[in-house]
Amino acid sequence: MSDSQEDFQLEWHGNTVVILPASNVEAMRWDLIEQAAEIVMEPLQEQAVPMVVFDLSDVNYFGSVFLALLLRCHKFVKSKGGELVLCGASQMAGELLRVTALDTLWAIYDSRDEALDALGS
Repeated sequence: MSDSQEDFQLEWHGNTVVILPASNVEAMRWDLIEQAAEIVMEPLQEQAVPMVVFDLSDVNYFGSVFLALLLRCHKFVKSKGGELVLCGASQMAGELLRVTALDTLWAIYDSRDEALDALGS
């Protein structure tokens, strides 16, 4: 992962931001997590109550670095009274979320439309 900016796309749907990590997010190195967190969280700082969908459709698997980024975003969003949800998790990613019990922390939807509906976007 050479440039974190290329590894995350952000799309706005009303007041909700959809974050699309690239498929190579599983290779994210610890030394890039700060840069990735800035890219992902900067637009959330402007929101009074940030609503966030992480669309994992292009991600087959991810590791502890990406989980740390998700948890960091979750903590920030919750501190502002917002909500963070996931969608499009592969079977392998879904299993990882179950094994780590993170599926109890975040709502996980099959599709982006379901996630956006759930957040009222």
